[in-house]
Amino acid sequence: MRRRAVPIASDLHSICWGRRFLSQSASRAFSNKIIESPSLTSVDIVDSWPSVSKQSDQSCIKEWPKNQTAKIIDGRAIADDIRSKIASEVSRMEELVGLVPSLAVILVGQRRDSLTYVRNKIIASEEVGIRFQMTSLPENCTEFEVCNALCRYNEDPSIHGILVQLPLPQHLDEAKVLSSISLEKDVDGFHPVNIGKLAMQGMEPLFIPCTPKGCIELLLQSGVEMRGKRAVVIGRSNIVGLPTSLLLQRHDASVTVVHEFTKRPEKIACEADILVAAAGVRDLVRGSWVKPGAVVVDVGTNPIEEEEECMSYGVGGDVCFEEAMRVASAITPVPGGVGPMTVAMLLCNTLDAAKRAFNLTCNPQ
Repeated sequence: MRRRAVPIASDLHSICWGRRFLSQSASRAFSNKIIESPSLTSVDIVDSWPSVSKQSDQSCIKEWPKNQTAKIIDGRAIADDIRSKIASEVSRMEELVGLVPSLAVILVGQRRDSLTYVRNKIIASEEVGIRFQMTSLPENCTEFEVCNALCRYNEDPSIHGILVQLPLPQHLDEAKVLSSISLEKDVDGFHPVNIGKLAMQGMEPLFIPCTPKGCIELLLQSGVEMRGKRAVVIGRSNIVGLPTSLLLQRHDASVTVVHEFTKRPEKIACEADILVAAAGVRDLVRGSWVKPGAVVVDVGTNPIEEEEECMSYGVGGDVCFEEAMRVASAITPVPGGVGPMTVAMLLCNTLDAAKRAFNLTCNPQ
């Protein structure tokens, strides 16, 4: 998309104009729905337990038909559709205010996986017309240097979204760094305030972490019912496992988290209607872990050594795909499942951050 160079003074004038004088018709131009995820407060329900528990109906328990393979949940196709809608919104924003959303990334070190993720974000941003800036710091940089870079982006009104590529080197305090990001620009959704609001009924975080948000969007767009279902999340990281379990709970699933110290995790996993694997261990989840007819979301992105012959383009999931395919009703592949959705949700969050900055109507989510 053609980029428009605008002087700084004009930038500030356009921002003020966008905040104060946009007509109602201009705001309505941004009311189109990009993703299916509703406002979290709209799905909050106050628990009202019956006085007498109902007995389970054993007649409803059915085995998944033999010789029937799972439906593949195509994350690439869903993400492409979302990105197309974002590109249209960005184009309308440029027509109205003369500016486009801007995303800034701080990369510390030269981890191969981090470089790949950042490259994918650059390409995706450029495709939808979002401006991209990056600050690269050496692996041995100080915490002060990282926070100083963050501070510059926090104070720059032309930057609408900021993310720090994780993981950080061990000598850096990740929690302190993430807490330094301006709440209004925390498009990765990891600020403690955003995570805290995600955990509380009746509260709406400004941003939801991108990978968990992408997982839920895949379920919604695939027509998977979450309310009342038993969900198991394997892994409890701050990036994926924890926020995914909170999101599933906000969508009224009964959630169990399995982690390294869980006894007999396969027994718990095979009771799940929705199974989310986010442990970071290749092929941890075997077919015997999957309940017949379950929906499986594989978040794993585990590097595969070059000497191994496979069709996974150097990345393998946490789920043994071939085994799970014969048991599940639907499954996300790796690659091509959650990964593209993570990037799409980042772009969506960045667009929403710019809408708030320009006082435009945000899409209902």
